[in-house]
Amino acid sequence: MNELHLENIARVTRRQLFGTAASGVGVAALASLLGPRGLSAAESDAARPQIGGLAGLPHFAPKAKRVVVLWQGGGPSHVDLFDDKPLLREMAGKDIPDSVRGTTRLSTMSSGYGKWPCVPAIKPHKKYGECGTILSEMLPNVGALADDICVVRSLHTEAVNHAPGVTLFMTGAQVPGRPSMGAWLSYGLGSETDNLPTFVVMTSSDKGKTCGQLFFDYYWGSGFLPSRFQGVRFRNSGDLVPYLANPAGVSPAARRALLDDLAAMNAEHLADYGDPEIDTRIAQYEMAYRMQTSVPELVDFSDESQATLDRYGPDALNKGTYANNCLIARRLLERGVRFVQLMHSGWDQHGNLYTQLEQQCLDTEGPSAALVRDLKDRGLLDDTLVVWGGEFGRTPFGQGDPANPKGRDHFGKAYSWWLAGGGIKPGTVYGATDDFAWNITENPVHVHDMQATLLHLCGIDHTRLTFRYQGREYRLTDVHGQVVQGILA
Repeated sequence: MNELHLENIARVTRRQLFGTAASGVGVAALASLLGPRGLSAAESDAARPQIGGLAGLPHFAPKAKRVVVLWQGGGPSHVDLFDDKPLLREMAGKDIPDSVRGTTRLSTMSSGYGKWPCVPAIKPHKKYGECGTILSEMLPNVGALADDICVVRSLHTEAVNHAPGVTLFMTGAQVPGRPSMGAWLSYGLGSETDNLPTFVVMTSSDKGKTCGQLFFDYYWGSGFLPSRFQGVRFRNSGDLVPYLANPAGVSPAARRALLDDLAAMNAEHLADYGDPEIDTRIAQYEMAYRMQTSVPELVDFSDESQATLDRYGPDALNKGTYANNCLIARRLLERGVRFVQLMHSGWDQHGNLYTQLEQQCLDTEGPSAALVRDLKDRGLLDDTLVVWGGEFGRTPFGQGDPANPKGRDHFGKAYSWWLAGGGIKPGTVYGATDDFAWNITENPVHVHDMQATLLHLCGIDHTRLTFRYQGREYRLTDVHGQVVQGILA
């Protein structure tokens, strides 16, 4: 026999092996994907409260059943918003000492500077709430939530550029290719709803379009996990989800019959080949069918009170805005979506710090706070984890002309986030930096530590949620990460 014939025999043998190993997988896949309306639905629901997910998860009782990440792309300035330093005001215009700067890695835009002029916070700070957390006056709505949130002032990362920084938090590595956090949770825990995706992503940008960062698909991708676990991106213009509507002349009954036939054929194909992407195809067809009714209802805001809309601000009903996305996020969370990822760009103030930063706060901090209040009023905050943050902070020194700096560069040595709900200790500040907001002096929190903590709050031991790929067991936190006990309630 020639080599080509031998190769064909080997291929068929592998196919038969996969088919034998996967026998019944097609039927099982259909049953799990069809959920309560699928095969043996009552039996399935009695055995497993979630739709899908891995056996044995969660590892322990979760504090958070759902997560919303309010991602502020570009690097919000911790110096101006969360970590006020009086010494920077006293030394305004003078260089930050060499002893403080040390060998800190900076971006190529400022690493070669000869001057490092101190630039203090551009607006005053004040105490908020009974806890007395000090925040910028540019954050009045978030400040009003001071007794409900935990501010972490000691985050740090190795990344000095945007895409690697975002990728590191979202996937656990600076290089694209690994599953995102939402994909890991979808894979491990399954879904609480069968008519909306488990993992939804929405994007927005500052009104002036001053921030040039792009949002790449791998920020919510599934990496080497089956692609059914990737985030579903809702569009901010046109149809929220394209191609949901039936073509002209196709009735709902005809579409249902077509999908049933396709599902049966795909199930046979899955049993024959064992390809997980066929499983994804079945899942996507079914989800699209259900979303034909669930998505229009999701964005029908007629049942929202005027007080609620006012809370989210004047852009609450303006499609594609951060405020509108926050409102949709709340509606997704209360309908059982497990992971919602809002990504907003506009925090990259290299040369427009004194104008754009305040505008960015005006556009976003009110809706962020409104989401937290809305969840709390509806009894959802206790088991919903809210995370607000970006890929890094900004330099305590000014960028540009040292005599008259107009901006701040990227800074990963120390920066701040805030969190609320879902097992977070409210009304607290965790971690501290030195008098220049440069070096962490108390309770450092690495990106991997934060990932481990968020998974812990969802009932997952981050060292045990793994996936074998190319001979290695991978996890979100790579080989690092410790749960930050000090921010847990």
